[in-house]
Amino acid sequence: MQTYYEDTVRAALTKELGCTNPHEVPALEKIVVTTHCGKATDRKQAVEDSVEEIAKITGQKPSVSYARKSVANFKVREGEAVGARVTLRGNTMWEFLDRFIHVTAPNIRDFRGISSKSFDGKGNYAVGIPDQSIFPEVELDKIKREIGFDLIFVTSATNDEAGRALLSALGMPYRVHKKEDSVA
Repeated sequence: MQTYYEDTVRAALTKELGCTNPHEVPALEKIVVTTHCGKATDRKQAVEDSVEEIAKITGQKPSVSYARKSVANFKVREGEAVGARVTLRGNTMWEFLDRFIHVTAPNIRDFRGISSKSFDGKGNYAVGIPDQSIFPEVELDKIKREIGFDLIFVTSATNDEAGRALLSALGMPYRVHKKEDSVA
């Protein structure tokens, strides 16, 4: 996937976006995979399960996130483990992106494409995954609980159009919105 980006996508984006400097061409910098176990009654075990699942999916051991403040309404104490995250860069990032685009995303139930509206204004894209069963690395009979994930694709693009062009060129399966015919 990295060689595809360097050989094909970079040249196409240079022409499409009108970049004069090769450093202006948007690139994928990192992919962040996060999860949060806020509503689980047995939060400690839920965090351990999510760490195990993220490690299987990404091939990298995630770091555990801890609560910074105690919040009585959410039954969270300061210093309590509430989630996990992993940052993918380099070869593992490109491998994960390839698996996500070609294997994982099409496994989503009733898949018609991923929304193209989840950009943050600076070219970064986020997508939520409702459960881990769409990843082929997860054994379905060993799932203890459903764990949702957020995938954040961090790019060097300066705006949403450049980020969307980069991810589209890499093959991100965006949903095609049909224009409805209006009858007057």
